[in-house]
Amino acid sequence: MCGISGFFGGNPGHGEAARKAVLQGMGDAISHRGPDDSGVWCDAEREIGLSHRRLSILDLSPAGHQPMHSPSGRYVIVFNGEIYNHTDLRDALVAGGLATRWRGHSDTETLLAGFDAWGIRQTTERALGMFAFAVWDRQAKELSLARDRVGEKPLYYGWQGVGENAAFIFGSELKALQAHPSFENRVSRAAISLQMRHNYIPAPYSIYEGVSKLPAGCVLVVSLARREPIVQQYWSGLRQAEDGVQTRFTGTDNDAVDALHLLLKDAVRRQMTSDVPLGAFLSGGIDSSTVVALMQAQSQRKVKTFSIGFHEADHNEAEHAKAVATHLGTDHTELYVSAAQAMAVIPELPALYDEPFSDSSQIPTFLVSRLAREHVTVALSGDGGDELFCGYNRYLLSARLWRTMSRAPLGLRKAAANALTSVPTGSWNRVAHALGRCLPSAMRFANLGDKVHKGATVLASRSNDALYLGLISHWDDPASLVIHGEEPPTLLAGNALETHGLNDIERMMAMDLLTYLPDDILVKVDRAAMGNSLETRVPLLDHRVIEFAWRLPQSLKLRDGETKWALRQVLYRYVPRTLVERPKMGFGVPVGRWLRTGLRDWAEALLDESRLRREGFFRPESIRIKWSEHLSGKREWGYHLWDVLMFQSWLESQAVSASTAAPFGYPETATVRAHAI
Repeated sequence: MCGISGFFGGNPGHGEAARKAVLQGMGDAISHRGPDDSGVWCDAEREIGLSHRRLSILDLSPAGHQPMHSPSGRYVIVFNGEIYNHTDLRDALVAGGLATRWRGHSDTETLLAGFDAWGIRQTTERALGMFAFAVWDRQAKELSLARDRVGEKPLYYGWQGVGENAAFIFGSELKALQAHPSFENRVSRAAISLQMRHNYIPAPYSIYEGVSKLPAGCVLVVSLARREPIVQQYWSGLRQAEDGVQTRFTGTDNDAVDALHLLLKDAVRRQMTSDVPLGAFLSGGIDSSTVVALMQAQSQRKVKTFSIGFHEADHNEAEHAKAVATHLGTDHTELYVSAAQAMAVIPELPALYDEPFSDSSQIPTFLVSRLAREHVTVALSGDGGDELFCGYNRYLLSARLWRTMSRAPLGLRKAAANALTSVPTGSWNRVAHALGRCLPSAMRFANLGDKVHKGATVLASRSNDALYLGLISHWDDPASLVIHGEEPPTLLAGNALETHGLNDIERMMAMDLLTYLPDDILVKVDRAAMGNSLETRVPLLDHRVIEFAWRLPQSLKLRDGETKWALRQVLYRYVPRTLVERPKMGFGVPVGRWLRTGLRDWAEALLDESRLRREGFFRPESIRIKWSEHLSGKREWGYHLWDVLMFQSWLESQAVSASTAAPFGYPETATVRAHAI
């Protein structure tokens, strides 16, 4: 696991020493991603430079140093990630007479030998792993960037600067791009609108104009002769979904569970390969418990597992994790943190995430990563199970809701929505608590009041897609909140995903696989872990597991209201059902409660009306109304306010300001340009 960056073209100083200084600065900006080693390489004649920061995981010797050259000398690479089948690739190269003598045992060296033998595209398609890399082809005089199939590893890029200073710059994080002298720092209001809706900025957009995220499963090629990057997809999650439902698994239920079990065991085994200490996150839920169970079953030592606990019972999963760890016999470490300790992380978030990001589970994710890093350098995670095995309550809720509501006239649905929202969220929560275990497990929801109010807002939806967008949206109309904040098209809105053969639930799962998973979940985990110089691996996102999961009939994922049915059956071979059966909680923190208590002064300063008007990004009226209602307890607006607060906190950390404001504080015609003060 590492950090990569570099540039192509431009004029970053004069002479090789100046160019290397720029590269060193870009690498230093992301040194947390690779504290063990650093290296730069440049070709002044071709105006290309590569920078690498290394977190040593495989081959700790100097033979793993980057930038690294291929055996033929044609390719130069900087690589971030892990190739889990690299020994298989080596065997294939040797068997075909295509490999020279190996210098070491790093997967980077294997990739380069593959490039020489098979080319960049074919080698990337053969690779099983998580990665982002940049490789310079000396013969073709082209720069290629690539990202893994699901988007576990990040990669930003874009042309910045004008005239002779125009440069194509790239990096694992935005702070690496900011270290290049041509970086323009222009804030995208469209991206702010996307963050207000989703709590993240979906690919290919970023918070800066002219800077994009390389989509998952893609290779980009650029050259000075052809400055417009060509982006091609080498693997498609949507195609796997569509192909999977057309080639369903036809064996028995037991056959399916057996096949899934073997595939998961192999994925976990491969991802346990490491030359440094390794462990796992454990929440006690289905996904992380399955990963840990398969790790312990294949380890001669006690697997090191880590959990974060909270004293607030409705946000604490540590006791469940401890019970699973005790049953499996892991070497378990848990840390209970106070609200004050968790809130102390907040000032670190803007630097950690580089752009506004407001999934509040970023806080416990950072805390558990910091805890794990005290003991290990690599941690396996259970992310991905919800998207692949129908784990989110909203899938079932949306499908049931649409089947019912689509039969009713639109006017009647609007009246029902008004009736539902007339009951305060707290009252709904008290009803849910009183009913308790009288309800079947599929109907037990944490924070029922918020879900009811959220569901009520989408009763007027005209399609299942519109209903789903409403359920996953925070601010329903960001353009009315963000000045000049027209939303660009995404796969969820404006550029709707075209699917073939998928039912409503499968379509929602596919959309999450392509959007929410790479742009929220994996961003959260990557930045939180790498901010602590910790590598994370996600066995459930082995692309073979993804492809197999899509072949499973829906009845093996959702059965009698129970989600993740097949995955649960694998887990029950190791852990009693009673240890993991409970309502889905999620890995969050009580942001709404904190905003009324310990974070109130901090939030008030960032949401000050005169400040909002002066900065000129938001129309403050609706923000102030929600803030007032939230403080009074009339409504729960924690998520909406957290979106704004994370942008405001990021803005403050970047010393970004709008151009001179127009009358009444609204720069309706102003161009926003970020600048360092």
